[in-house]
Amino acid sequence: MKRRKFIKNASLGGVAVGLSATALACNDSEATKSEQKEDDNKAPNWPIVIATWNVNRATQTTWDAMQEGKHVLDAVEAGCKIEEADPKGQSVGKGGLPDRDGNVTLDACIMDNLGNCGSVVYLQNITHAITVAKSVMQDTPHVMLAGKGAEDYAVSIGLERENLLTEASKKAWQEWKKVAKYEPIINIENHDTIGLLAIDSRGTISGGCTTSGLAYKMGGRVGDSPIIGSGLFVDNEVGAAVATGMGEEVVKTVGSFLIVELMRQGMSPQEACEEAISRIVNKPGKDYKNFQVGYVAVNKKGETGYYAIHEGFWATIYANGENKNYASEFFNKK
Repeated sequence: MKRRKFIKNASLGGVAVGLSATALACNDSEATKSEQKEDDNKAPNWPIVIATWNVNRATQTTWDAMQEGKHVLDAVEAGCKIEEADPKGQSVGKGGLPDRDGNVTLDACIMDNLGNCGSVVYLQNITHAITVAKSVMQDTPHVMLAGKGAEDYAVSIGLERENLLTEASKKAWQEWKKVAKYEPIINIENHDTIGLLAIDSRGTISGGCTTSGLAYKMGGRVGDSPIIGSGLFVDNEVGAAVATGMGEEVVKTVGSFLIVELMRQGMSPQEACEEAISRIVNKPGKDYKNFQVGYVAVNKKGETGYYAIHEGFWATIYANGENKNYASEFFNKK
């Protein structure tokens, strides 16, 4: 009888321990769910603007336009136009460094919250490529216009032809011709393509990308900047991403689309940017030490990320009333 009683008590004790462990596990699970729910219910960080490089005037202009009640797409256009109109910026718009024949050619694209997009490639004699891209999206049945057709279309919507080759860029090109060596320079002038993403106070996302492309490129060369999915991609349910740097390498990995899809799968913007860079540098035979690529991204919560192959890449973020520049983390630590 004593033996039976001992076994019975031991069994009941085991059940109690089991129940206690189960209760603890349930409590932990509920706590985790509670934390997750609290995180999900956290107010998103809107409005927010993020851009490649140190472009405080562009992010300020975009922010101000949104505060004035303009649609986020129009705000993005306004921000990009600031850089396009600056003749001192030799990689965007007026004053851009030319191709090896001395022609300044521009590429740009823009994308809204509904998945609509517009693009121009190899555009000449028109400063505001981003405006042409936006009109292609809104006012034509097409997504992309190129070359002379894009230029003629720009004039038809009221934009004026002008010489985009400034004296400073012309002088630099003439110096280059003495050697005429095609060798892309990492972080040339600490500036490159401007890519700009924004979310307004209603959670509406849009993005734009504009550039004069690689300095002294072959005539007719087009990079990633006007290619939807490579240079720029926006999904209003997930977030957006934009690229800068060696366009050929971005195109080969469809970088911006990749980042948005990684965010869709649960990665943070920072993790997604780092993975996109990893896809480039880990390709067999890839000599990544001779070129730069950088990404910036933002998700639907207003969380941001930025990452590059090499040191020297920057992001500008306007959020919570502050317009700041941030040095990017990078892959190649040497």
